[in-house]
Amino acid sequence: MLDLVIRGGTVVDGSGAPARRADVGVRDGRVVAMGEVDEPATTVVDADGLLVAPGFVDLHTHYDAQLSWDPTASPSPLHGVTTVIGGNCGFSLAPAGAEHARYLARMMARVEGMPIAALEHLDWSWDSFGQWLAKLDGSIAVNAGFLVGHSAVRRVVMGEDAVGHVASEEQVRAMTEVLARSLEEGALGLSTSQAQTHNDGDGMPVPSRAASRDELEALCAVVSRHPGTTLELIVPGCINGFSEDEVDLMATLSLLADRPANWNVLGVSALNPDGLEHQLEASTSAATRGATVVALTLPHTMKLRLSFEPGAILDSLPGWSEMFTLPVPERMKVLSDPAERARLDAGAKSKEAGIIGALARWENLVIDETFAPGNAAYEGRSVRDVARETGQEPFDALLDVVVADKLRTGLRPPIGESEADWELRAKVWQDPRTVVGGSDAGAHLDMMCGAIYSTSMLGDGVRARNLVSWEEAICQLTDVPARLYGLRERGRLAEGFWADIVVLDPERVGHGPERTRDDLPGGASRLYAEGIGIEHVIVNGEEIVRGGSFTGSLPGAVLRSGADTETVRAGAGAAR
Repeated sequence: MLDLVIRGGTVVDGSGAPARRADVGVRDGRVVAMGEVDEPATTVVDADGLLVAPGFVDLHTHYDAQLSWDPTASPSPLHGVTTVIGGNCGFSLAPAGAEHARYLARMMARVEGMPIAALEHLDWSWDSFGQWLAKLDGSIAVNAGFLVGHSAVRRVVMGEDAVGHVASEEQVRAMTEVLARSLEEGALGLSTSQAQTHNDGDGMPVPSRAASRDELEALCAVVSRHPGTTLELIVPGCINGFSEDEVDLMATLSLLADRPANWNVLGVSALNPDGLEHQLEASTSAATRGATVVALTLPHTMKLRLSFEPGAILDSLPGWSEMFTLPVPERMKVLSDPAERARLDAGAKSKEAGIIGALARWENLVIDETFAPGNAAYEGRSVRDVARETGQEPFDALLDVVVADKLRTGLRPPIGESEADWELRAKVWQDPRTVVGGSDAGAHLDMMCGAIYSTSMLGDGVRARNLVSWEEAICQLTDVPARLYGLRERGRLAEGFWADIVVLDPERVGHGPERTRDDLPGGASRLYAEGIGIEHVIVNGEEIVRGGSFTGSLPGAVLRSGADTETVRAGAGAAR
């Protein structure tokens, strides 16, 4: 007797092989039969006219905190995701315990856009990475694995000195010991960031930004000694273009770790194909040395939403960071003061603002969502239109709307998106130097709903534009990321593999609009988008999504290095 059979669907198994009509039989959490399955089953899913695929693997999420209050990792499974990897960008909750709770919560709120009201609901009752993982065992709907964040390791060893100080030899040795214990206890690898936009709750550079090259190299050497581990990193050139030193650094760290190193995130624009190739050349250069450097790339244009409430990205404008440390009522006073407005505007338009200064073309911002009744008529309109209507300068018109909304106004920079962008993006998906991911789901909750990356790829890239085949797209969402991280018996639909399965409607797949929900602990808000055409999502043989709604089942597994992953060595990269 089978637990589940999916009958009459078109199987796209994740390997890239041609789709075929087949039934899928499941018992004890695994796929045990494919083809014509006549054996009776407790549950039968009719998949006639639907695609049956492996569950999607999202390598770059920040669900570390959210899983404590939301075991479904919503809304990612509504978009077909069955496995998530957290602890990216150098940020993890463990191994730091309660004594570091306030600092880490404020850092995560600032750098990853997680509402502090929600983070304050964590109990922080762990003193090691293993203890933290154990709290999730048996209580989550998705499979979840986590990297250990460099900033958390630094904080454990150096305390307040982790910010802005180079570590001593003794401190580096202590960090290697903390990292080794975390990897032994199940961390999937190391993540680190030296991104110039990553600042903590006090507006200071996050701890990992103070790390010397010697420190980075010592930590990566530790990774090499633990099976089933990997490396994720961000350097300043990920955004601005790699320098020769950064290309050398990424390859060296991959070699020292003897693991692939993936970096976040590769932007794709038909307006800058030379810049794109320059970034990908880092992978080509690494390969000549026997290293593996892989770019995470989003399959769609990231349509960021800005807000003056948390202030992510805006707080990087010169002279703005201190304002965002103030409570909302005091911040509203600053934004209402004509002298302060002039100061902020000048800083945003200064040479020091760099690429982020493009946001200071205030008239181009689109008012995406408002909250004060008097602002409702401005939704969907540009600040230019509002300024003309009110007879104000664009910055004043913008800030009047923002203050009336108590800073919650959603703003979107205008993003042009051409068919040439989509065509180039499809080529990048298939480039062996990339892996699709980088959704940031669970973070930047006021700016975007990263969970749409999979349904955007399938709905916009395949269904609407036919840029790649279903077989190729599903391979990129499943097998490629699973092989890069060495996930055991996941990422393909095959006998003996875990039954992580998505049943989707190829005529409808896509996603709904991103809208604000006030459903986080403490009444905090987030952007949320529903999946469309994702009919059934199965994790380890149990259905967690049916008809676009969660079933309440919690069959997810906590993935631990070595036990649930196998070693992928430098030079191997992702299987294609």
